[in-house]
Amino acid sequence: MSPLILSLWIILATFAVLATGIPIAFGLALVSTVFFLAIEGVGRIPLVAEQFFNGLQDFGIVTIPMFLLMGIAVAASPAGKDLYSALDHWLNKVPGGLVLSNLGACAIFAALCGSSPATCAAIGKMGIPEMRKRGYSAELAAGTICAGGTLGILIPPSITMIIYGISTGTSIGKLFIAGIFPGIMLTTLFMAWAYFYARINREGSEKVEIREYTWKERFEILPKIIPFFLLVVGVLYVLYGGIATPNEASAVGALISVILVAAVYKMYNFKHIWAILTESMQESVMLMMIIAASFLFSFILSNLYVTQSLANEMVAIASNKWLLMLYINIFLLIAGCFLPPVAIILMTAPILYPIITAAGFDPIWFGVIMTINMEIGLITPPVGLNLFVIQGIAPDISIGKILKGSFPFVILMILQIIILCIFPEIATWLPNAVMK
Repeated sequence: MSPLILSLWIILATFAVLATGIPIAFGLALVSTVFFLAIEGVGRIPLVAEQFFNGLQDFGIVTIPMFLLMGIAVAASPAGKDLYSALDHWLNKVPGGLVLSNLGACAIFAALCGSSPATCAAIGKMGIPEMRKRGYSAELAAGTICAGGTLGILIPPSITMIIYGISTGTSIGKLFIAGIFPGIMLTTLFMAWAYFYARINREGSEKVEIREYTWKERFEILPKIIPFFLLVVGVLYVLYGGIATPNEASAVGALISVILVAAVYKMYNFKHIWAILTESMQESVMLMMIIAASFLFSFILSNLYVTQSLANEMVAIASNKWLLMLYINIFLLIAGCFLPPVAIILMTAPILYPIITAAGFDPIWFGVIMTINMEIGLITPPVGLNLFVIQGIAPDISIGKILKGSFPFVILMILQIIILCIFPEIATWLPNAVMK
């Protein structure tokens, strides 16, 4: 059987197995093992076990449970509610100010926790009911939080970028800093659209009475959120200032976040701390299993010469490198509709990495492009996780309305990808300048 035919069977089998609802780690491990042993023989079972555990030998993986602990600690506290309230206090008189407050809160909270679903849940629980109460449509309210939550995997620290860095051997520090300008730009695009939409459609504050906040009220709420903002700045500073490695920075960030949550919100009893540690452990083990299974999957594809054949075929099909990049983006957009970001990156990054580097693309830049594609997947059916998080928060808003509200933001994300293709320096200049 030719490698291309074999690759087709493996892809079909993978989608069929994952469609059953089996956990991703078990699904990938099952498909990898069955195909490898069917072709190579049962005598190769020890190699399967060896490669599964080899997937967890990269010391960079230590950053994952640490940043997860940092994010879960913040998400378990009322920090999202306070962040939302603080921005509303300062932006309530601006047309569309509540929408801008939600998007700003999503961006900042995303930098704290690095999780899109957690950002949607934390900001959406208060933001969606408040926006609807103030006269905003259900579509705009849901779409804003749904799209704003996706910023969690682009703005550093990002678990998705850590996974990409581990999968491709790319510098995690450079990936983090490469996401800063694109993250700010995408947030600005979201805010600009929301501002003009609110003004044109006369949504929000023009339909209801605006609450007046005194300067005292505005400053009173800041002490609760400034420590968390300084936490993000501090982690990035020690990381890019050469003071600490990503592993050390993630550990310090996790410890300080737990201390801040305990000190600011009085969550220092054993029950609260144990709940945070338990959830962090569960999330970490789940991701470790997926990483190990994906490493095995990638090894099997390479060992059966599937990866090399697919790479050669993709290069042969594309007449120039930008046509190749178009095909890759279309593939990633389609994959994002059916699989979560972590699974897609672990399965495809080792295959795409030699293709994009051979074509002359910067792997740091491509990491940002891939992450934005994963953001789009989070708000597109049938597996768009943020869609279901929003519906869980506001069950009276249909999936159709959430999609309608999210669609303009999908267009803006595609626009961001195009802008980065035209001006790749937006993603590459800062990491090259800071980490030479």
